[in-house]
Amino acid sequence: METMQAMEAILTRRSTRRMKPEVPAREVIEQVIEAGRCAPSGSNSQGTHMIVITDKKVLSELAAIVQDAFAAMEVGPDVYVSLRNSVNASKKGGYVFHYGAPVLIVTANRKGYGNAIADSACALENMMIAANALDLGSCWINQLHWLDENETVHTYMEGLGLGKDETITGGLILGYGIDGKPVRTPLERTGNPVTWVEGRE
Repeated sequence: METMQAMEAILTRRSTRRMKPEVPAREVIEQVIEAGRCAPSGSNSQGTHMIVITDKKVLSELAAIVQDAFAAMEVGPDVYVSLRNSVNASKKGGYVFHYGAPVLIVTANRKGYGNAIADSACALENMMIAANALDLGSCWINQLHWLDENETVHTYMEGLGLGKDETITGGLILGYGIDGKPVRTPLERTGNPVTWVEGRE
């Protein structure tokens, strides 16, 4: 299989939420993880911890814990839309935060480390670009980060290898798109403004 060029992999990356239930081959997942491990980090600290979950029972249990945690929350209209959607969906029942994907990669870093989110973001972006290049779908998943201070969630994650001194910084789902390929439909860019400051004579 010929791998995409870097710019093509970046520019065609989109979020894929509907995936086949089959777990990709371990060696393919490992390529994605290695891309995350090679991401830049503050002072080359290399502190991002990746917890890779492919166990269906664990994914199901985690979804139930997350649904219960969100269902117990009350949020106002000023809360950002994605969190409010997770809470509202959980109260209705049947909410699966990882969209039933066969692979969930949770990122963490040490508590109190100022670059924890930035380092993990770099790792997650690297993994999503690598996934696209390898014909895998992926989507950034933030729900466990939002629930990092929830004792039940943190304790369960500690049982999966999360350190007591670690904070959950994000995550992503991984798998083959429902049509066999990741979503690559172009999206119009209406945000992310650019300001140039060039040499002045």
